[in-house]
Amino acid sequence: MMKRLVRSVLADKLTILREPGRPDIGLVGPVRLPVQLDDREIMFQWYAWLKIEKSMLQKEDLLAVLPQMNLASYQQSSVLVYGDFANAEQTLVRMHSICHTGDIFGSKRCDCGFQLRRSMSMMVNNGSGALFYLADHEGRGIGLFAKSLTYVLQEEGYDTVEANVALGFSDDHRSYDEAIRVLRYLRPKPVTLITNNPKKLQSLQEQGLSTNDHYPIWGKPSKYNRRYLATKIAKSGHLPPGIQMQSLDHGS
Repeated sequence: MMKRLVRSVLADKLTILREPGRPDIGLVGPVRLPVQLDDREIMFQWYAWLKIEKSMLQKEDLLAVLPQMNLASYQQSSVLVYGDFANAEQTLVRMHSICHTGDIFGSKRCDCGFQLRRSMSMMVNNGSGALFYLADHEGRGIGLFAKSLTYVLQEEGYDTVEANVALGFSDDHRSYDEAIRVLRYLRPKPVTLITNNPKKLQSLQEQGLSTNDHYPIWGKPSKYNRRYLATKIAKSGHLPPGIQMQSLDHGS
């Protein structure tokens, strides 16, 4: 049985987010996370969250059943926060889809790893921001195994959209519902979104994101990712580098 002191310490860092008609979300944080960002050592505040299938579970009950939940069999999402995110007049948010190959291995078949690190630098330079790292977004929501199959098809000449469709998926399976609920808990004020994709901005706003501006973010083209970047523009609605989308202000 968990000792009372341990339970008390953990409960202080655990919040249960509840909304009628939606699964509860267990949010842990903030946890101090020192990060080596290029030549700088930056202190971020880290949060992780978990969708709770059983409704109205209390903090102590959740902590007690953790060993039976087999959480290592699937990943959980998290958010990296810098500065006074809740109160800053202007702050940045990046909704970053996990990319095992790009973020971890540094693959040049995409620009995800560059966007991840660049977003963190932009937040530090801005003075505040939050990078949401969305674990169920691999391959635009189809998962790592299916993504590996799309890579096989891409080597046969399919582009990224064609490969997803050939496997029976739509171009984009991602949902931002949980991330937006966590964002609203961390900051009720509008944010500036880091994205090249007007469809993504519109989708987030339709799901409740309060935003007052955006910043584009493009990696450098190479012989490995040139077609990938071109497909983003031609088929997924991304704006070309140097083109600014019109700001969609839905207020606070």
